[in-house]
Order: sequence, then structure tokens, then C-alpha cells
Amino acid sequence: MKLVASISQGLEQEGAKELIELGAKSVKASRRHILFEADMGCIYRVHLRARLSFRFLREIARFPCYGPYELYSGVQRSIDWEYWLQPKKSFRVDVTGFGAGLSHTHFTALQVKNAIIDLQRELWGVRSNIDLSNPDICFHLHLANNQAVFSVDGSNSSLHKRGYRPAIGIAPIKETLAAGLMRITEWDGTSHLVDPLCGSGTLLIEAVSSLLGHVSGIDRKFLFQNWPDFDISIWEKELKMAKKMKLLNKNLPKIIGCEVDAMIANSARENIIKAGLENYIEIINCPFQKFRLPPGLGLLICNPPYGKRIGDENELPNLYKALGEYCKKQASGWDLWLLNGNPKLSKHLGMKASRRFQVNNGSIDCRWLNYKIR
Repeated sequence: MKLVASISQGLEQEGAKELIELGAKSVKASRRHILFEADMGCIYRVHLRARLSFRFLREIARFPCYGPYELYSGVQRSIDWEYWLQPKKSFRVDVTGFGAGLSHTHFTALQVKNAIIDLQRELWGVRSNIDLSNPDICFHLHLANNQAVFSVDGSNSSLHKRGYRPAIGIAPIKETLAAGLMRITEWDGTSHLVDPLCGSGTLLIEAVSSLLGHVSGIDRKFLFQNWPDFDISIWEKELKMAKKMKLLNKNLPKIIGCEVDAMIANSARENIIKAGLENYIEIINCPFQKFRLPPGLGLLICNPPYGKRIGDENELPNLYKALGEYCKKQASGWDLWLLNGNPKLSKHLGMKASRRFQVNNGSIDCRWLNYKIR
């Protein structure tokens, strides 16, 4: 089956590697998407275990589309609707892209919905309900180059929502992005890991969860369980394998987050407990300048404010300068990985990055910068 994974810009290559590790075939990364092929077991596996992608769409049809009429008739003709959607099942339609006469996604979704329910009335005399928040099936239409690609979504909501983060700080980094950034660092658990500006703790949680083999989708209800070809025996086999992945009581070095705001520090602790990592990650409530690093070598990781969504851009140079001074005084021989969305600020660190990776944090163009601290 043909699938497409949605992923943050800049993580496509790492996401492709992850999918290959999970058994995907014919993997091809493109901007913000990864095309691949998978059997049913692999589809279930990537939903359960992939940490970088936030959505997987399975293609079920494609057809030429030059306007609203072709869309309406194409939707009705290209799919066996008696197989895919019985009237007792609810559905939702999501739309991306544009075509001739189809420049508004809401209007396009309405055309698709009307095509489906008109055909249902013709076949059965009754129709499915629309459920925007909790449908049985979520259809996805993508329009580009006079072609429509019709897919089903394997999950109802973005896979970045792991369930451990009810306590959200200001402008938190998405879990999928945090997982991708940590994968780029290649941290393997043999050296210390410290986030001096940890916020809600997402970078640390994703790093340790990945290392310990925690399965991000283990407690999630997936929409593919409502697909007509859902195979419960394959699903239970994948679920059993995923549960065996978890490594308990693994000895790890010091993993510490530092947060100056007491309320946010408490939120981070709550998130860590929810993620089941309270035995591995420690949160300290103090300014990073007062925190002494553990003996030995390790990685400093952080996502400091860059004045776009939080932080006063006029005051932030002092923060970056203080962070740079702290690194040089306290962390000689360590690596610093810093996510920066404002190049004017990173220069105040007083250090030169040895590597840089372009990534998007939401709509903000960022760089994941690696510094070798002398």
C-alpha cells in the first residue's frame, strides 16, 4: 500500500531513516512529507512506534480533477463505497491543496462530503453522520497539478500528542520535533544530558523515551481499527512486539532539566511522571547560572526563547550571553545543541557552531546548532 507521512520541515531525512528501521519500503523523502510503501503490519507498526512523523495517510484512490464536477464524480466512481463506508459509520473530510475552481478547502471538503452522502442515499436510502471531532473514518483529499489523491488517515489527531503533556508551558516544542532533534544529536545514553532551559521538559522526555524503547502510541485509539480491512491478528502481534520493546531499569547517566520558573518546573515534573520517567529525569528549579554540571562529559540541549512567541527580543541578548559564558566556564569538553529561531541572538553566545541543521518549529524557520565547547 502507498502511504505518505507528514513531518516537520528539516526532519525528512531522519524521518525516512526511522521508517526504514520500522520496515517501510520504497521510502522517498520530500519537503515536509515522506512517501513510502508498507504492508498492514508495517502500517500498524509505524503508528505505534514512529516518533518523528505526526500523521500517516494511506492512499486508496487517485483520479484527474479539473474542477468541482470532476471532483464530485471522481469521489463517487473511484472507490468501492459499499466496502469503505457503511451508513452506520461517521466520517470527516480533511483537505489540502488547491485546484481549478477549488481554491477554498472548506468548499472542497463540502463537495467531497456531498458526493459521499448523495451516493449513500442512492445505495441505501440513508447516510452517514459527519463527526468533526471523533469520526469512525477520516478521509483526506489532496489536490495538486489537476490530480486528486484520496486517502484515509490512520489516526484522528496528530501523533505528536503523546498523552504525557497536559501541563504545557508557553510555546512548547512539539514532541515529534523534539524527538527528531534528539535523534540528530545521536545521544546514546552513555553521557550526561542536561537542558539548562528545560521548560516543560519535552526534549529530555523524548530523548529518554526513545532510548528506553517507550512506544509513543501504545495507549492510543487509532482510526485504522475502523478500516474495513483491519486485521486484528496482525494488530495484536504488533502490539505484543511493541510492549516487549520497553527496557526497564536501564542504568543511565545524569539527565537533568533546569528551570527558573517554579510553576513551569512543577509542570515539567508532572509531565515526566505522566511519561513514566521519574526515575530517570530530575528537574531542578533554579537559574542555570547556579547549577553545577555533574562530573564527566555530556550534552547540553536547549530551546531558548527567540523573541517570536515568547521573550523580549531586546532583553534576550543578555540571556544568550550568559548561556555562552556558562558553557565556557562550566562545560568545557561538552557539546551544546541549541535550537535558534533568531540568528541575531545566537551570535551573543560568543561561540561558533560546528554544525547546523535547518528545521521548522511550527511556522518559525530555525537552526539546530551544534557547538563544541572548548
